[in-house]
Amino acid sequence: MNGVSPEALQAAVATIRDAVGSATRGLPEEVFLLASSLTPMINVDLLIQDDDGRTLLTWRHDRFYGPGWHIPGGIIRFKESAASRIAAVAAGELGASVSAGNTPIGVHEITNPNRDIRGHFISLLYACRLSSPLDEGRRFSAEAPRNGDWAWHDRAPDNLIAQQRIYIPDIDRCRHSTAGEADQ
Repeated sequence: MNGVSPEALQAAVATIRDAVGSATRGLPEEVFLLASSLTPMINVDLLIQDDDGRTLLTWRHDRFYGPGWHIPGGIIRFKESAASRIAAVAAGELGASVSAGNTPIGVHEITNPNRDIRGHFISLLYACRLSSPLDEGRRFSAEAPRNGDWAWHDRAPDNLIAQQRIYIPDIDRCRHSTAGEADQ
């Protein structure tokens, strides 16, 4: 245990638990980053395609993955259902609502061999369809790219973030099914 006494470890865990409160509301960033360096995170990714086979992607520019395009997604909170996280991602990242199949169309293990923090995910890919309009205020502009802005893509862009390149076949394949048909 790296020279740390069991008592010191118990005290540290108790301090973290006191600071977190209910994990169902999410974790403070420092605790989340610690947890993400200790165990894989489980997340949902939303493969949103329209009738023309285009895929909705969002621009990401952060210290972990960006800049580049990615499929909207988010980490499932403690005791949260995948369906609830899908709805929260759609609302938070797109300002919209979606319908999704009951089961993922793919399960992928995504790792970054060069990083421990936020370096290992089990991603549940869901086929989704928009069920409300997108927030036009979040439309991507190449002249002024902003983290979280969206754009439709006919194919996977060259600057898709590296960890999501596993989704290129899904992005490039025209899916003319509705979210309900994804379950059949």
